[in-house]
Amino acid sequence: MLVGLSIRDVVLIEALDLSLGRGLTALTGETGAGKSIVLDALGLTLGGKADAGLVRQGAAQAVATAIFSLPPDHPAFAVLEDRGLAVEPGDDLILRRQLSADGRSRAYVNDQAASIAVLREIGALLVEVHGQHETVGLLDPRSHRALLDAFGRCAPQLKATAQTYGALKDARAACEALEARIVRAAAETELLTARLGELDRLNPRPGEEAELAQVRAVLGAAEKAMADIVQAREQLGGDDLTRRLAAGLRGLERARERTLQAGAEASNAVVLRLDAAAAAVDRALVEAGEAVAAIDSAAEAFEFDPGQLETTEERLFALRGVARKLGVAVDDLTAERARLAAELRGVEDAEADLVRVRAAVAEAERAYGLAADALTMARKDAAQRLAAAVEGELRPLKLERARFQASVAPLPADRFGPMGADRVEFQVSTNPGAPFGGLGDIASGGELARFALALKASLAQRGGEGTSGPVMIFDEVDQGVGGAVADAVGARLHRLAADGQQVLAVTHSPQVAARANQHWRVSKSADPTRISTTVETLDPAQREEEIARMLSGAEVTEAARSAARALIAG
Repeated sequence: MLVGLSIRDVVLIEALDLSLGRGLTALTGETGAGKSIVLDALGLTLGGKADAGLVRQGAAQAVATAIFSLPPDHPAFAVLEDRGLAVEPGDDLILRRQLSADGRSRAYVNDQAASIAVLREIGALLVEVHGQHETVGLLDPRSHRALLDAFGRCAPQLKATAQTYGALKDARAACEALEARIVRAAAETELLTARLGELDRLNPRPGEEAELAQVRAVLGAAEKAMADIVQAREQLGGDDLTRRLAAGLRGLERARERTLQAGAEASNAVVLRLDAAAAAVDRALVEAGEAVAAIDSAAEAFEFDPGQLETTEERLFALRGVARKLGVAVDDLTAERARLAAELRGVEDAEADLVRVRAAVAEAERAYGLAADALTMARKDAAQRLAAAVEGELRPLKLERARFQASVAPLPADRFGPMGADRVEFQVSTNPGAPFGGLGDIASGGELARFALALKASLAQRGGEGTSGPVMIFDEVDQGVGGAVADAVGARLHRLAADGQQVLAVTHSPQVAARANQHWRVSKSADPTRISTTVETLDPAQREEEIARMLSGAEVTEAARSAARALIAG
């Protein structure tokens, strides 16, 4: 609720600090005293239009500050958080507007700079204005559905509708995703089949690239090594070396025989040296044979086949070429092959899945339809009861010729949602036989304000408004009426306030003022240098005198005071 309003240098008000309580607050004063200034100042804090003319003459700027005390779960806190403004839920909400004499305007929320749009957005949640020139809130058909649902206590049906809509939305999303996948897969089936066929023919193995690279390296090295081995064998002489050593050995043996035949002893020094030389050559012959055999064995160990190197390189190049085409690593070709096979199988399986998913969508549509139908029935029942309640309120407000209806019409199917399948609009017919139209079609501002009062009073009867609802301002809702009608207006304003709403009424009617829980009097004073407006909170005696003035005019009589006491006593 609105707990405080501070005004500095706004039009004729130099400085004013007002405290508000629960219930009905009446704002009275003679015509021209400046009652509208208070509302203009409050309007500034709520994002209303700023005009340099609102700055008091001679002042540099005008400042208006409104303080609201709200429950922690009030939607205003969620809006502020979404707009990046740090206000702890449950703290007082302080809206401040500064207006310079040159027309520039600044806005603050709890001393944090904010845009005028944020003030306006928050203000729409905090205050409703119903008056001669405007009715904020009720004229917007977008608010009517929530008001009717609150009046009809449709929360269970709303919950069921929202839940089934959520399930329907999920089912449709799953179906759309599957259908899109099938369409994409069908368009790519030929390509998938070709790629899978290529991989099937290639038949890659995990780790094959590394194996082939190693074999290729070894084979490439073997080709050069064989050339080196052949060269080594040639340098050693191969079989020629063995033959030459054997021939040398035979020569030494013949020389020994001749020496012995000449009569030399075996122990002769020449014979001994020939024996040593022959033994050395014999050893060399054996080593040479072993060396050649070792070289041949080494050559055989390479088993080099030029055709194998070519085959290995072709296989490696084929694997890498397919991997590049598919955009994967060679080691991932096996997994890619499995993925392509699974995707092709999925195309076949998806048709069966689609049947199942479409059945789930149909079931979700059926469940949503039942829930939405139940909500529609609850709304239509509430609409009948609300129409009866409003028309019952209209008669005492001198609107007995008017008729009211809460139209519950079906929305187009593509606009069904978690709030159901209905478009709700409050409509009125002001004359017998005239067609129903929107609330904005009411020509008279006074009639519109009284109609708003009747509607609000009816909604409050069934808990359509609550303690966290917006502050309601009725600006001269009693304009042009008096007597019993003014008393009916006062009674309904008082009843609204008694139902937990905070109501501020700008009024010329003593019948309305007499029912207030708090009474403010606006007065204007003048001296040779300036004119100023003041607002004072009246005590019981002052209140009686003010109501008497409203009854009798400039001269307050005892009869007027007596009538004022009677009105206050109720």
